[in-house]
Amino acid sequence: MATMSIGKAWEDSQAFIKREGHLLFPVALLFLSVPLAIVQQMVPANFMQLQPGQALDALPPLPVGVSLSVILGAIIMVAGSLSVYALALRPGISVAEAIRLALSRLPTLIGASMLAGLALVLALFGVALVGGLLAGVLGKAGGVQIALLLMTGALLYVGGRLVPLSAVVIDRRLGVVASLRATLGLTKGQVGRMAAFLMISMILIFIVQLAVQSAVGVVGTLAFGKEAGRSISEVAVALMSGVLNVYLLVLTARIYRQLEGMES
Repeated sequence: MATMSIGKAWEDSQAFIKREGHLLFPVALLFLSVPLAIVQQMVPANFMQLQPGQALDALPPLPVGVSLSVILGAIIMVAGSLSVYALALRPGISVAEAIRLALSRLPTLIGASMLAGLALVLALFGVALVGGLLAGVLGKAGGVQIALLLMTGALLYVGGRLVPLSAVVIDRRLGVVASLRATLGLTKGQVGRMAAFLMISMILIFIVQLAVQSAVGVVGTLAFGKEAGRSISEVAVALMSGVLNVYLLVLTARIYRQLEGMES
């Protein structure tokens, strides 16, 4: 029986990006980095620099225009991600064709993500109830710890099962429910590898972005002042995010192809 190899997927991704990077990176810059940079500049600094334990309800509400811009930016970035998937999964497709395909499949991905999100919310609600019941036996602290562990497990499980969702949506002409079923079918028996891939990817991206933000922020602040330094560091993070996402999306596309081959 064939087994999934993230190492092989990484090697294939590097080769593909080296060959097709002239198409992938401009798309990522336009649809991932630019919207993120604009949104970061529009959102007030106190929202971007929340302290541990500080709740959003302690901050003044975002202006309606900023909130709408955040939503629009998120939609553009999702469409950009789908465009990169189209380029990665359909050799020979042009950038214009990839963007058109991404826009046509965007409603399906949004619908599937909303359904998956609803299922996750219900699961987390159930976990919270279990934690509340255990609190009566183990005490409040013990119940909270168990609930947090269960919630983390639920997030990793659902996230792992849904790793190839965007690839499925862009590669197959399926509806919302059928796309979810196909994704769950692909990741059946692979949840451990998928959850580990998801967790490691998130940690690495966080570390790289934090390093870029800190280094560029310090240099920018020393050269141009605090506010300008913050803006420069946010733009640098947005640019790095675009680059990192190209690698992550292409890698996920290669993992999807492996899962597809194992399924057939």
